[in-house]
Amino acid sequence: MAHIIVVGNEKGGAGKSTVSMHVASALARLGYKVNTLDLDLRQRSLGRYFENRAAFNKASGLDLPSPRNHDLPEIDPASLKPGENVFDHRLSAAVARLEADSDFILIDCPGSHTRLSQVAHSLADTLVTPLNDSFVDFDLLARIDSSGEKILGPSVYSEMVWNARQLRAQAGLKPIDWVVVRNRVGTQRMVNKEKMERAIEMLASRIGFRIAPGFSERVIFRELFPRGLTLLDLKDVGVKQLNISNIAARQELRDMMKALQLPGVEIDF
Repeated sequence: MAHIIVVGNEKGGAGKSTVSMHVASALARLGYKVNTLDLDLRQRSLGRYFENRAAFNKASGLDLPSPRNHDLPEIDPASLKPGENVFDHRLSAAVARLEADSDFILIDCPGSHTRLSQVAHSLADTLVTPLNDSFVDFDLLARIDSSGEKILGPSVYSEMVWNARQLRAQAGLKPIDWVVVRNRVGTQRMVNKEKMERAIEMLASRIGFRIAPGFSERVIFRELFPRGLTLLDLKDVGVKQLNISNIAARQELRDMMKALQLPGVEIDF
């Protein structure tokens, strides 16, 4: 049975699509069968990334290892029973169709609360939540006092994850492995950074998630998007020597993939 990875965060700009494209492409490069679904039906950042990758492969004559991205199937509303939601059926039909031919199914959720995102979270074996190193973003997970030292209670996104966990427990499924990926963490030792670190560690033990390192803010991610490439593709496309920033970004990817602890995956890049 395929392992389902859901990348979710209800706040835009946290790096969900960047994390999604790198995790999916890294797994494909490691030899796994990876299929992806982009649930942001309007912006489609992940879908456009894979379209760019396919176009680059074709134009350059290369065959870079690639996940296969899929659109959600259409469902005839007339086929639904009273009270059934069409989006529930579109997502469940997509996952059912892909499971037999996948080692991993990665689902990239939109940066807002939608029915599709809510259902996707209940399907997650591994839930990856990218989070910028900011108390503005931290508020997505929990309310905190003015000193930044005391957790006052969970926020709406954490409550949604809790509900997804309850649904899985009722269905007799294994618990969600929730991993919060810290993106854009500053390199300098600053008071805000230290407060964020303490707050996330407190919250992790309180509501049950693991913490993983993510990506720094780097120009290379924006530069590679039009060609659908990742850091792991650079040597294949003729880049003979990586600069210091690219080497650091590649190491960040390696560290994040190791921290996700996906079943059976050994990182050898």
